[in-house]
Amino acid sequence: MNPYLVLGIVLGYFFVLMGISWLTSRNADTQAFFTANRKSPWYLVAFGMVGATLSGVTFISVPGEVGNTAFSYLQFVMGNIVGYWFVAGILIPLYYRLNLVSIYSFLDQRFGILSYKTGSFFFLISKVIGAAFRLYLVAGVLQIAFFDAFDIPFTLTVVVTIALIWVYTFRGGIKTIVWTDTLQTLFLVSAVIFTIFAISKSLDLKGLELIKEIASDSNSKIFFWDWRSGDNFFKQFIAGMFVTIVMVGMDQDMMQKNLTCKNKKEAQKNMMVFSFSFLITVVLFLSLGVMLYIFARKNGIEIPEKSDDLYPFLALNYFGLPVAIAFLLGITAAAYSSADSALTALTTSFSVDFLKIEKYDESKKLKIKKWSHLMFSVILAITILVFKAINNESIVVAVFKVAGYTYGPILGLFVFGMYSKRKVIDKWVPIIGISAPVICYFISKYSEVIFNGYQFGFELLILNGAITVFGLFLISKKSAVKI
Repeated sequence: MNPYLVLGIVLGYFFVLMGISWLTSRNADTQAFFTANRKSPWYLVAFGMVGATLSGVTFISVPGEVGNTAFSYLQFVMGNIVGYWFVAGILIPLYYRLNLVSIYSFLDQRFGILSYKTGSFFFLISKVIGAAFRLYLVAGVLQIAFFDAFDIPFTLTVVVTIALIWVYTFRGGIKTIVWTDTLQTLFLVSAVIFTIFAISKSLDLKGLELIKEIASDSNSKIFFWDWRSGDNFFKQFIAGMFVTIVMVGMDQDMMQKNLTCKNKKEAQKNMMVFSFSFLITVVLFLSLGVMLYIFARKNGIEIPEKSDDLYPFLALNYFGLPVAIAFLLGITAAAYSSADSALTALTTSFSVDFLKIEKYDESKKLKIKKWSHLMFSVILAITILVFKAINNESIVVAVFKVAGYTYGPILGLFVFGMYSKRKVIDKWVPIIGISAPVICYFISKYSEVIFNGYQFGFELLILNGAITVFGLFLISKKSAVKI
């Protein structure tokens, strides 16, 4: 693909984002940055959350992974849907009732300042690692597709990328993100639809014929029942439910968007509509994966060694210029729709939870917000460059897996806070928070020996949360706490 065309597309994309930022950030104050003044249309938030949930990693990996695990990912997504309903029915009413800006303020009201900071700290660590990892993977694709042609070093690519995100988010914050996420979701979904259309045309398959072709393929198997396998239905479903409860309902990044809706009912409506939109989008991604393998098989194309390379390889080389452009816009949108909201959430959580921004006047608030936003931009850039320096896929994936461990203490803190009336000894909570992931790591490492061949998958998060709850019970006493 012509690098100058790629340059034009990427620059055009960012000019559009800048335009949205200018329109949404006029007269924006810190309240607009953190909550969008609670005036976001629920349907806009629902549509935009699809793009924020489906990161660049998902955009690249899910279609290719079909060749390894078929449609098993759909089992996990089914659990996600139930998790979204739990968030809509239980957590959103709680957050609106307490009128929270940072959702971790709940832990302060329930347990105390150290519990509050423990939850927020684990979120900051998780989000920095997760957002940096996702941007690192996608930046690698963009580097090969464009920047290498101009001998632009990866370091400069990362710095410019983060700088652009900072520019269009530092004023409007979440108010801007709600609108840019909508645009980015449109590009992401359009890329998949464009590719499906191109493949169906190439294979001369239409309507029901296309559906039958996908359904009859061996890669379209959904349910797996072997209890020892990581793809077991019950493992995937339950893990999907709890991952959503924690990584959406107890995650400042995802909930900050929901809390921009006008009221509790609109936020709940947004979550319900989003859950079905997300399911449809994932089915599109998985169906695309089957079609990519069918296309490669029927055209005698050698499958790349890494499944993550399949979609980029075919989209940029075999489906024509319109699909290549759509793919480029889709992967760019998928990367930045998660990164820009992560940066805003990090700024919000740090400013509210650690710097107590609400106690200052507006002038001071703007300065705190500005420098916090800049600080996390620098931290994200440095973390991405560290991933690049490591340059070892197994180590990088392991580091990303570590971020998953950090959500366990958050799950345990919220569950214990919501469903127990016991009062914890606040000063011991950070120790419990650190101990739970460490214990989980060793249980996971030796699980096959301890549990007769059992392998932990996503359900390790549940174990992590349970250990945290048990630890909190040990350092607590009965108290008539009203939640």
